[in-house]
Amino acid sequence: MLYIVVTIIILFLVYLSLTKKQTKPNTHKITIQEHWYTLLEENILFYKQLNTEDRLHFKKRIESFLNHVEIVAVDFELEDLDLLLVASSAIIPVFGFNNFMYPNLKTVIIYPDYFNENLEFAAKSKNKIIGGLVGNGRFENKMILSRRALHHGFTNKTDKGNTGIHEFVHLLDKLDGNIDGIPKALLDNENLVVWLDLVHDKMEAINDDDSDIRNYGGTSKEEFFAVACEYFFERPMLLKRKHPKLYQMLNDCFTVD
Repeated sequence: MLYIVVTIIILFLVYLSLTKKQTKPNTHKITIQEHWYTLLEENILFYKQLNTEDRLHFKKRIESFLNHVEIVAVDFELEDLDLLLVASSAIIPVFGFNNFMYPNLKTVIIYPDYFNENLEFAAKSKNKIIGGLVGNGRFENKMILSRRALHHGFTNKTDKGNTGIHEFVHLLDKLDGNIDGIPKALLDNENLVVWLDLVHDKMEAINDDDSDIRNYGGTSKEEFFAVACEYFFERPMLLKRKHPKLYQMLNDCFTVD
């Protein structure tokens, strides 16, 4: 008899536990707000150029990203536009990959201004030239962005640059374990050989001051990849006209025209 009573109690407790787990609300869930549609329309050119169906998909991807990645502000209060700019920076490069979520990112930390190698951003700090970085070591799975650089990337629609997209491309580059400018996760081996030859030629042109690709792209293969991707997503038709082979390679990488 005692055995039966104990069994009933255990079963009842298990039932309560399962019921509680299923009905417990997710108080941290972020949902798209109505006024965000206007913010996207006014600030994200990529979104503005999408058709109605793709806009809906873009908004769902933003919502999913914001519920998977923590965004933290340092010395300022986050605004809705900050969240949307970070999320858009993440979704634009992977919009052609259905439901892709960055496995190597947990937190985005936003500083109010540019920062230096010591991660200092105060007014008195020197050499504040960094707009973003992908962390490693104790900053593994974290990204740091300058709020000023983040906003500038979307405000200036003609400069072929976007800091947020740049850093998220580094995360894509890192999917194979290394940030080396060789997108093994995006191209097959045969195309990787073509890519490396193309990168060599384009970097040489940059360093000979014979290219409209930003000079920073000439410093290393990894920075060339990120800089070229900024160009691709910010000014695709200009890239297609001036660098058709590079445009086609990036189009093959991201499967979005």
